[in-house]
Amino acid sequence: MNKADIIAKLAPKLYITQDEARVILNSVLEVFTEALVEEKSLKLVDFGTFSVQKRAERIGRNPKTGDLINIPEREVVTFKQGKALGEKFLVKAKPKGKIKNAK
Repeated sequence: MNKADIIAKLAPKLYITQDEARVILNSVLEVFTEALVEEKSLKLVDFGTFSVQKRAERIGRNPKTGDLINIPEREVVTFKQGKALGEKFLVKAKPKGKIKNAK
């Protein structure tokens, strides 16, 4: 799903046009980006937490030439799902065989 798909699903739920939904989505994403840049984390209860973490400098290998290259330290955004979101992806095991009543 991409941004256009989100806008197409969001507009009818809010009873607004797709142009209005685009403005809302872009504003929300801008606020999220500002929060991550300024505060280094963004917690959405029941959905999950986005946080900025430092990835240490490391040595990598160019897959084409095999040469070793230095990959500099950088900050990356990570996501840890919340409980309610995680429960949507739980796979419930099906019982194996028939359950017999003990007499």
